[in-house]
Amino acid sequence: MKTKIAALSSIKGLLIVALTVSMGVALVVFTASVIVTPTQQYTTGSTTSSWSMYINEVDTVRYLPGAASKPTFNSGDTGTYAFKVATDSQKVCAVKIELTSAINSSKFSKYQITVEYWTGSAWTAETLYSASTGATTKSFINGLTPADAAYVHQTASTTRYYLVTVTYSYDLVGETTQVSSVFQYTPLPQDSF
Repeated sequence: MKTKIAALSSIKGLLIVALTVSMGVALVVFTASVIVTPTQQYTTGSTTSSWSMYINEVDTVRYLPGAASKPTFNSGDTGTYAFKVATDSQKVCAVKIELTSAINSSKFSKYQITVEYWTGSAWTAETLYSASTGATTKSFINGLTPADAAYVHQTASTTRYYLVTVTYSYDLVGETTQVSSVFQYTPLPQDSF
């Protein structure tokens, strides 16, 4: 009798295990797939430019791209703007503007960077901000100060073309050695400002 009970218990145990496994196998699985489409808000305009500088120039203005005069804007010519931002209804965009390294302050007494945008008929001053989402403004980026940067803020569903303006004074030395100035732009999509 004990053997029959032990055998029945073993069979019952195996049936319970088998039933549990079959229930686990019979679970319904649902899936969902997502297609991710990267969206680029930022486009670089001209990536190189050359300027002529003269010893003892004070408060001289140059443009990126271009030289001593503002370029005539043409959306089909990347040589007429520094960068373009096109936002959609989902995200606004901040663009961080800075130099990769500070300009040599033993040669320049001034190297101030500002930004302009195309209104549809003329270049006009753009507001610079001290943070990607902050409301504090600043007058210019000081190219003589390491890691100094500023941001432009662009609202949703707009397209805007930007021009970078540099006002410099090369009045501290009489050197004619070439000077390199590398501008860096970092687009930062934002939910809001």
